[in-house]
Amino acid sequence: MTVNPDEDTEFNDALRKHGILPPRPKTPPTPSPPSSPTLEEALEDFDEAELLELAEDAHDEETEHLIAQYHQRRLDDERNERKRACFGRVYPISREDYTREVTDASKFNEADDEKERGTGVVCFLYKDGIPRSDRAFTHIRTLAERYPRTKFVSIVGVKLPVFLMYRKGEVRIQIFAWGADRERQLEALLLVMDIIDPPEHKRAEDRRRNSDDEDDDYDDDDRSSNMQSAGAFTNTKSQKNIRGPAKKDDDSSDFEFDL
Repeated sequence: MTVNPDEDTEFNDALRKHGILPPRPKTPPTPSPPSSPTLEEALEDFDEAELLELAEDAHDEETEHLIAQYHQRRLDDERNERKRACFGRVYPISREDYTREVTDASKFNEADDEKERGTGVVCFLYKDGIPRSDRAFTHIRTLAERYPRTKFVSIVGVKLPVFLMYRKGEVRIQIFAWGADRERQLEALLLVMDIIDPPEHKRAEDRRRNSDDEDDDYDDDDRSSNMQSAGAFTNTKSQKNIRGPAKKDDDSSDFEFDL
């Protein structure tokens, strides 16, 4: 008699009871449906005018009160965000200003910073008239406006775009000859390295931008190239001299910068 151990029969159950057949594998539990978003999570996608309209159209006083409370918290957070927004543009500096405007500036703690994280500082080295530098500078200006709690400075002097990123007096990452074409790739790197501070609540235009750009960022066949550069490395401590690629051609420079 041939026994199919996979069959759900009383005979097989008896064999399992006596240890002749192995126990039936447990049926995996049915995955729970995703939980519904909370009211606060749902309200994140609405701008100020839409929140006021929702409160007016609320079907009961409790919902209206909850929306009004959330709206007030968002206003308070945005007010605090504006107080911490000290920068908002790219500041041109000279090499002689580097220690004061970059290293020392990155040691400054915000008034409500209990963790004493310091200030994120991005130093951009470039040369006018070089297409790659001009394109990178456009990205830097956009990021400086979007993240006014981070200090962005620029120094003229090298052909290929170079980024030196600081927080708490230390170099977090150095990038030489940045090769990416898209602003969002550099933005993601700055977020990962804790150089820029995202706002508590995203503005409506930022949410729309993220939605519009989501598909564009991953259209390439080689997704690992999304953050490519000629050279990038992180540091646990500052180095006295930072040098770029040794080769010399029309697109590179003999970069040496004394910190």
